[in-house]
Amino acid sequence: MDKPPFRQNQNCGDWEFKERLGMGGFAHVYLYQHQDTSEKIAVKMCRLELIPRNKDRWSREIQIMKKLNNLNVVTARDVPEEMKHIALNDLPLLAMEYCSKGDLRKLLSKPENCCGLKESEVLSLLNDVGSGIQYLHENKIIHRDLKPENVVLQDLVHKIIDLGYAKDLDQGSLCTSFVGTLQYLAPELFENKPYTVTVDYWSFGTMIFECSCGFRPFLHNLQPVQWASRVRNKGPKDIMAVEELNGEVRFSTHLPYPNNLSRTLLERMEMLLQLMLKWDPVQRGGKTTADSKKPQCFEVLEQILCMKVVHILNMTTAQVHSFQLVPEESLHSLQRRIEAETKIELVNQELLQETGVSLDPRKAAAQCVLDGVVRLLLVPLFCSSFICTKPYVEARRPFFPVREAKSQLPLVVLKKVWGEAVSYICGLKDDYSRLFQGQRAAMLSLLRYNTNLTRCKNGMFAFSQQLKAKLDFFKSSIQYDLEKYSDQMHYGICECLLANDW
Repeated sequence: MDKPPFRQNQNCGDWEFKERLGMGGFAHVYLYQHQDTSEKIAVKMCRLELIPRNKDRWSREIQIMKKLNNLNVVTARDVPEEMKHIALNDLPLLAMEYCSKGDLRKLLSKPENCCGLKESEVLSLLNDVGSGIQYLHENKIIHRDLKPENVVLQDLVHKIIDLGYAKDLDQGSLCTSFVGTLQYLAPELFENKPYTVTVDYWSFGTMIFECSCGFRPFLHNLQPVQWASRVRNKGPKDIMAVEELNGEVRFSTHLPYPNNLSRTLLERMEMLLQLMLKWDPVQRGGKTTADSKKPQCFEVLEQILCMKVVHILNMTTAQVHSFQLVPEESLHSLQRRIEAETKIELVNQELLQETGVSLDPRKAAAQCVLDGVVRLLLVPLFCSSFICTKPYVEARRPFFPVREAKSQLPLVVLKKVWGEAVSYICGLKDDYSRLFQGQRAAMLSLLRYNTNLTRCKNGMFAFSQQLKAKLDFFKSSIQYDLEKYSDQMHYGICECLLANDW
């Protein structure tokens, strides 16, 4: 007997259909929730009749998913018995943990992220996706389709999904099949050459660049087949290629501005991308180190994640200064570095946390870098020179160039101008927000000082009253003694006179 066609709003026993989460090449993903426990699962179901090759791919994805167990790779779940009857084409269902925050593409599509994510979000992505990729490679699996749509968020954790194109390397280390999303595909796949795990390095590097700057690194407005021939001869350290208005392709070894990365992090990020975006797949990722047996790119990634960086807002200029802390660096040493960069003398510096609490000069400078829910979340400090009388100056944030306002610009340029305008406005908003937080911290600090001063004043007043009472008592006692002494002296003189008269 044939199975009835699946209806999108079909409930399965205690599992209630909620919504369709997404649609792939030949599959839908649906959200189901248990009516009693409120547990949610994502169910992936084939929607088409598949040729044998794609049936194998479907089965391989389920096999791979079931043997993986990592925080940064989406977890497979057992398919509830009451759901198994809705499977089509005799292909099994794939049940997975539900990630409620959507995919990375949804985050990148927000207007405020048009020129890249916040630094803390980029660091979180590096940590989570980097960990997930290393886990897959350690288990001899190439993902082959890394892209923002295949990275989802559960709370603040990134998870890799969609292993439909994943390749198990148990049967060999080289592959030749042409798979994956073209925009994030490694260049050797265009030439149908054998490839290894380094194809994931290219895709990951492309994602990192896009999350840092808001667009893909190499001629992002062209199709891959078009840009591959023009980017082929890029330098080994080039991480970006853009087409000028005159059609000339300009390469760069640096990340473009605007972005939201601090100066301290920028150099290391460029070093990481230079390793991951090498055209030659043999050199891509760098050499494997003997100690950790990891490619150089993951060594640099680990160094980035282990950096202790403190951001300091200079309240007199509204500029943010970033410093990487060296191990066991003293607060005095950090303040000397601040003095060299800001020209505010050490004696005029007041370093405050967001709460308005002053740093303890007896402790190391690392006291200001706190662990948050995201690994190495960078906690800002607020530096205010209360003695300095320099007036407030707006943060010098460069504005996007507009020339010949009446001329019609190409769509590509208009998008760039629009993106930089939004970035500029969001940057001003962040500047004023930081200044507000800085003023609040300064006020809290002053209120704390005021409380302490009031307490000291009241204590000193009470003590002065005690001293005054003691002084009054002492004066009265002296006066009484003087009077007694005077009486005694007078009485003694009278006695002497009377004795002489006799």
